[in-house]
Amino acid sequence: MASQTRFSTIFLFILMVMSLSSSTNSISFDFPTFNYNEQKISHEGDSYTSSNKVIQLTKNLIDENDQGSVGRTTYSDAILLWDSATGEVTDFETHFSFSMKGLSITSYGDGITFFLAPNGTYLPTDSAGGYLGLLNSKARVNSTQIVAVEFDSFQNFWDPSSDHVGINVNSVISQATVTWNHSMKDGRTANAWVRYNSITKNLTVYLSYADNPVFSRNPSVFHIVDLREVLPEWIIVGFSASTGDSVETHNILSWKFNSTLDIKNRKKNKEKSKIVSVAGLVVGVSLLSCGIGFALFIWLKKRRSSSNFEDEAANFDMSLDDEFDKGMGPKKFSYGELVNATNNFNRGGKLGEGGFGGVYKGLLSDTYVAVKRVSKGSHQGMKEYQSEVRIISRLRHRNLVQLIGWCHERNELLLVYEFMPNGSLDKHLFREKRGLRWEVRYKIALGLASALLYLHELWEQCVVHRDIKSSNVMLDSDFNAKLGDFGLARLVDHGKGSQTTVVAGTRGYLAPECFFTGKFSKESDIYSFGVVALEIACGRKPAETDKLDLVEWVWGLYGSGKIFEAADERVKMDFNESEMEQLMVVGLWCAHPDYKARPSITQVINVLKFESLLPKLPLELPTPVYLTTAVPSVARLPSSASLTDTLTAR
Repeated sequence: MASQTRFSTIFLFILMVMSLSSSTNSISFDFPTFNYNEQKISHEGDSYTSSNKVIQLTKNLIDENDQGSVGRTTYSDAILLWDSATGEVTDFETHFSFSMKGLSITSYGDGITFFLAPNGTYLPTDSAGGYLGLLNSKARVNSTQIVAVEFDSFQNFWDPSSDHVGINVNSVISQATVTWNHSMKDGRTANAWVRYNSITKNLTVYLSYADNPVFSRNPSVFHIVDLREVLPEWIIVGFSASTGDSVETHNILSWKFNSTLDIKNRKKNKEKSKIVSVAGLVVGVSLLSCGIGFALFIWLKKRRSSSNFEDEAANFDMSLDDEFDKGMGPKKFSYGELVNATNNFNRGGKLGEGGFGGVYKGLLSDTYVAVKRVSKGSHQGMKEYQSEVRIISRLRHRNLVQLIGWCHERNELLLVYEFMPNGSLDKHLFREKRGLRWEVRYKIALGLASALLYLHELWEQCVVHRDIKSSNVMLDSDFNAKLGDFGLARLVDHGKGSQTTVVAGTRGYLAPECFFTGKFSKESDIYSFGVVALEIACGRKPAETDKLDLVEWVWGLYGSGKIFEAADERVKMDFNESEMEQLMVVGLWCAHPDYKARPSITQVINVLKFESLLPKLPLELPTPVYLTTAVPSVARLPSSASLTDTLTAR
């Protein structure tokens, strides 16, 4: 009885300690303009606060020796990024306005960055030009700890274009980029929002040059990064800019910042840690043996599991042998067969480039095929490869791209698909002047809906595709739609709800709740289908620079009774009005911001086949509200958006 009393006392004491919590205080500041003597702003290099209350990061155009100018400005107080005592990572959001102006249309460069760097670091020497005040020019990659968002106005050899937005991690070579279709150095005021979600590890950037900027639901670019692995606990935040051989001004006009961890919580957490340590000593001895046993179990388990790419592929290869040998399924090809079929993966036969490798045209037994080759050593590619093989190899439907075979040899991962002579849907919608006839478009929409019906409702498990977009809709010789690329797909039991994961997919097609909750579901697939339906009807991409997003634009025309004005001009004189209305309204219904208001794929098909009435939607695009979700899994994606393997004809 005495021992039971002592144990109860200890247990209650631990519960009491664990219940000690403090509310999270946020660090925030707001500079609508900048005063010359502002104590919270620190300047380095050529940066200074001008008389018109803006920060000029580099020398002014009227200054002498403007070339090779570099400067940076930081908030003077350190920011707590994460807490080692609790493992908690801050969420943060910043909104700032800026402008860049080149001396002329031929004299400009190089750009502005918003950055996070370790506390106590300073402006690197020799960091002008394309190094943007971030890194020393002698060490372009991995020379220091830094995370930055660059608004780059000059194309260096490592840049995708002269005007682009990029997310950089320990490098001036961006991990995720988006090219801006208009000049970023014409002196116009830009508004940028940068957000970090510590649950989904999603760093998102929104950029607008609109006169009355509105925060967009879809980011301009995003990247998955665990900031704890890149930066220390305490950081500084600020801006940097530079010029090279040409001249350009770089001005910060306003700046607002908010984060969710504070030094007050840090102190409280340390006090809590001391108390918890005392409690831990009391019960530690009794748990020590259990801990050692568990650690030994984990160590042995890790030793037994394959730790390199080749072993993982070999193990997976054996499991596939067992699965496929049981019935009629994809065929195992030898590496030599696929080398011969693709003429040694000849670049002239390359059909497209995906996030983890290329796709090549091949000839096997007088039949054309598309061979997907995963980049060597890509563990993320291996994960997508495994997901795709395990899922698509078990699926059989006329509107799904058929997996013909596979190969794991010589450290190579290869998938063989049926060849699609007419390529991908996006090519016909956006790259062909003639476009597609209306009856073909409507047939494609119904075919894609049929594929989703099979995946969501008719197969033994629900398959959530997670990357439905026009470039993943392939077209056979008769322009029948076939959905491909199952690398991000997940299996869910029928009747169960959504699952939580890191954000994955492609900007413009992702349901808005995915950015806030990290959840994917049948409803998020329906949203993506709705975007593709609007693309088919309107012939316009889901997101374009300086234009309203596709969903917002069509919804506005719907509300004003002018929905037919959204129809693709290439079919305006030759389409069935009833079908056009069905497709566009169904597209809006599917792309409703509230996932609960979206239809099922069965309802979609019934309306498209004129077996059910069109819904009456709100005249204005609703604004969704999201709650915080549970912590998602730690699966990683290498970049901001999936780059699709296109099984297209040359």
